[in-house]
Amino acid sequence: MKFVGRDEELQELHKLLQENNQVAIAAILGMGGLGKTELALQYAMTQHENYKGGLCWLQAKVEDFGVQVVRFARTQLDLNPPEDFDLPAQVQYCWRYWREGNVLLVVDDVTDYQQIKPYLQGASSRFKVLMTTRKKLGAAIKQLPLDVLQPDAALELLRSLLAETPGRIERELDVAKQLCEWLGYLPLGLELVGRYLARKPDLSLSAMMQRLEKKRLEQPALVKPEADMTAQRGVQAAFELSWQELAEDDQLLGCVLSLFATTPIPWKLVEQCLTEKDEDELEEIRDDKLLNLHLLQRKGEGIYQLHPLLREFFQSKFTGLEQAEEFKRSFCQVMVAIAKEISETPTLEEINAVFLAIPHIAEVANNLIQHLSDKDLISPFFGLGYFYEGQGLYTQAEPWNQQCLSTVQNRLGDNHPHVATSLNNLALLYESQGKYDQAEPLLLQSLELRQRLLGDNHPDVATSLNNLAGLYESQGKYDQAEPLYLQALELCQRLLGDNHPHVAASLNNLAVLYESQGKYDQAEPLYLQALELSKRLLGDNHPDIASSLNNFALLYKSQGKYDQAEPLYLQALKLRQRLLGDNHPHVATSLNNLAVLYESQGKYNQAEPLYLQALKLRQRLLGDNHPSVATSLHNLAGLYESQGKYNQAEPLYLQALKLRQRLLGDNHPDVAASLNNLAGLYESQGKYDQAEFLYLQALELCQCLLGDNHPHVATSLNNLAKLYYSQGKYDQAEPLYLQALELRQRLLGDNHPDIATSLNNLAKLYYSQGKYDQAEPLYSQALNIFEQSLGGNHPHTVRVRENLANLRDSL
Repeated sequence: MKFVGRDEELQELHKLLQENNQVAIAAILGMGGLGKTELALQYAMTQHENYKGGLCWLQAKVEDFGVQVVRFARTQLDLNPPEDFDLPAQVQYCWRYWREGNVLLVVDDVTDYQQIKPYLQGASSRFKVLMTTRKKLGAAIKQLPLDVLQPDAALELLRSLLAETPGRIERELDVAKQLCEWLGYLPLGLELVGRYLARKPDLSLSAMMQRLEKKRLEQPALVKPEADMTAQRGVQAAFELSWQELAEDDQLLGCVLSLFATTPIPWKLVEQCLTEKDEDELEEIRDDKLLNLHLLQRKGEGIYQLHPLLREFFQSKFTGLEQAEEFKRSFCQVMVAIAKEISETPTLEEINAVFLAIPHIAEVANNLIQHLSDKDLISPFFGLGYFYEGQGLYTQAEPWNQQCLSTVQNRLGDNHPHVATSLNNLALLYESQGKYDQAEPLLLQSLELRQRLLGDNHPDVATSLNNLAGLYESQGKYDQAEPLYLQALELCQRLLGDNHPHVAASLNNLAVLYESQGKYDQAEPLYLQALELSKRLLGDNHPDIASSLNNFALLYKSQGKYDQAEPLYLQALKLRQRLLGDNHPHVATSLNNLAVLYESQGKYNQAEPLYLQALKLRQRLLGDNHPSVATSLHNLAGLYESQGKYNQAEPLYLQALKLRQRLLGDNHPDVAASLNNLAGLYESQGKYDQAEFLYLQALELCQCLLGDNHPHVATSLNNLAKLYYSQGKYDQAEPLYLQALELRQRLLGDNHPDIATSLNNLAKLYYSQGKYDQAEPLYSQALNIFEQSLGGNHPHTVRVRENLANLRDSL
């Protein structure tokens, strides 16, 4: 677009950007077509000498602001923010090391300032931020409202567009002024009409004016402009003029484009909607007609976009086309096909392949659902839900799952398999967010509906049983979970055969349950079966393989087989990062689990950064109110306690406990673990009364929830005994130590680090009582186990070795 008549705005803009002491933020705001971007560009060109630190031009709607800043800094400034920093930290690094001098940051087409604002914190006053927007961004931001051109400037713009036919304006000066007025002095309208006249050197301005007056069409979408959009009539008239220049096929393409959302459109999607049209012909219409007449914008290689007002204009024309319904159905089918390709656990590669199509699938879900068959009704919603949920963006997935349920119920009633599936998916999303109370009734509803509609022998019923079991397991209701898992597994095997991914998933889930109950001998063969089956059916590069590896590692870690656990954890982490990207809840889980392993091995320096990374990632992806965040806080507190950093540990333990009680209720194994560890911290600080109360609470809760035969119960017994030992209550400590040892030997075998811990504790008790003959063999046994499982340099091994040496010195 030609740029004239904005001198005052340029001066005012410069003043706004320079007068602030902190980061200067000025926004150019107004309706589409006013030349906001052109004004920003002109300012950058005319004032570049004042910005020695450089100009950085960013597109707000194309990609995350922070990502663009970091990429610009890397490619243009040779800055290299550390890869292990999260995105906000990388942006802050860029601000700190940016080239010297004032910097102009232009952010084009901002729709949500809150997405940009956090990144600007920490930028010094030399950074000046200029945004273009159609929205008011709040009183704190200096704003420059952009109005239509002044009459003289509008005439000058029209004259510049007709420069190749000198004297044309002067010959019909009064008519030219009328034309500018009729167009409302809107730069976009003037640009389009001026270009139209430039292509028609024999068309008089009077004839042009007559055409405008004859073809003035007031379309419903544009009849109510806002207060600052008085020139909107001129835009309609300009679009109408260009419409006249289009042949029928050209018009048809414009109308089909208007079915897409007002975001970038991959051209291959347009071709898929018009399979009967020749690709070369479509390309010719696009390039020679729509682009040439400025009815379409090219946004990148193979990517195009309609201006929102043009889109509305084309949509208004669509209603008059005979094939309108046919093309709407075709568009919907293309979007449904893409939505169906999005898997329940999409990889990063899959997400990148479809992300440009997501707004267009949303367009179908929001505005064209009536053109879908009953069979395809759920597909757009499921695709959108999987897309966001697969990235851990649960709050963005939730409305699509909710909308799916209400849409299906409205069209198909309450008794339909699609309703059951919608209930199931919404419930799983709630479970992922830790909203167990909201998930359970939906899962029960879904199961009941499936059994009633499909009978008891159907794969969907097996899925419902499995999912309900998973929810109960998450809540620590193991007795309710096991029969459902077994039912689901038997049903899957009978209906689908032994070689099916659902069977692998059922085996894996049952193994996880057994491991949670400390039934390691039952868990291991199931894990092996599930992993082997998954690899055979899905290949080595699949998120489910990463989950199997992680779970297997967890089993080995629980058994004290640390050398076997570590490579599996590392494999799972690497696979998840490659398939899911670095910003995913499963990656946070892998980081956390690896940190737990390192802590168990006394590798505290390796554990801490992983714990912190996992915590930060979970807080960013899941929010502060999520069970996984509580787990990260709890684990980090445990690490600090192991290092004697009690002041850092206590607030984290308390935070984790409070969060778990609020999210999981008071009767949950995780709450028992929090009580137990907080008690251990108080014991280390000599706060025995506070510790005893919590230990007893934790023991009672463990026994109630897990039964008497569980490793966690053994841990509680051991810890309570240790407390009594610290207080010199040896008679109360001994039976508890013996109980814990016997339970651990029965559940964990003889060569587990927890067995060594029990032996060591019992030996210390006997040593304190002067029973050296009883203590010595226990110390020796404990030392032998620790050396084998943890190595000679682990803190536990060193401590037992010292205990044994002290005892022998006493003899």
